[in-house]
Amino acid sequence: MSTGSVPDAEPRPRVAIVTGAASGIGAAVAAELTSRGWRVAGFDLRPSEWDASTVVDVADAPAVQDAVAGVVRELGPVDAVVSAAGHYAMADFGDITPAEWNAMLRVHLGGLVNLVRAVLPQMTEQGHGSIVAVTSELAIGGGDRDAHYAAAKGAIIGLVRSLAAEVADTGVRVNAVAPGPTDTPLIGADSPWRDPDYLATIPLRRLVAPEEVARTVTYLVEEATFMTGEILSPNAGAVI
Repeated sequence: MSTGSVPDAEPRPRVAIVTGAASGIGAAVAAELTSRGWRVAGFDLRPSEWDASTVVDVADAPAVQDAVAGVVRELGPVDAVVSAAGHYAMADFGDITPAEWNAMLRVHLGGLVNLVRAVLPQMTEQGHGSIVAVTSELAIGGGDRDAHYAAAKGAIIGLVRSLAAEVADTGVRVNAVAPGPTDTPLIGADSPWRDPDYLATIPLRRLVAPEEVARTVTYLVEEATFMTGEILSPNAGAVI
């Protein structure tokens, strides 16, 4: 009779959902997690190239619920979500229409709420999970002609800190990153954020790279198990 021990089962791959995964910060986060052995499901209005790709409007709550259920069926239980979907626009306060205010809030804050509502029951049941929201340094420091964007991103910070406190005893951590101006297609070639005079005011004299934001997100997901309710700011010193 053999007395050898039974080898441990292979651990299942970790699964992450990243919204806005087709480009910019979301794509950089998905690439970084993939390089670390995660199976990544990308949610976006366009197809993405990860282990699973779902074309979905994050502002559509039933569609997000269905998309998350599909990821669980295809890839397995979700260990982390990163809410990076969003858009940016500059406008004078008096010129921002009600529709533009609502669009900012629906996508940035609503997209995060819809994603969290869809994954939180599963995460609390399994006793662990990491939720990371991408906000902005404009939510902290404000910005000229950025009222609707900064307001939506600021609301994310309030949600992150409140939810982190609420679910702390479940094993689920909730954090955010607040990047400064980042070198993605969201900032056009003629954007004032790319103006050399503006860049000269930043301590590091440059835009943030999306890969740098992605490494910050990954730190929160993988290593910072002692952090919840925190806002990390990879912003090249734009807000100190």
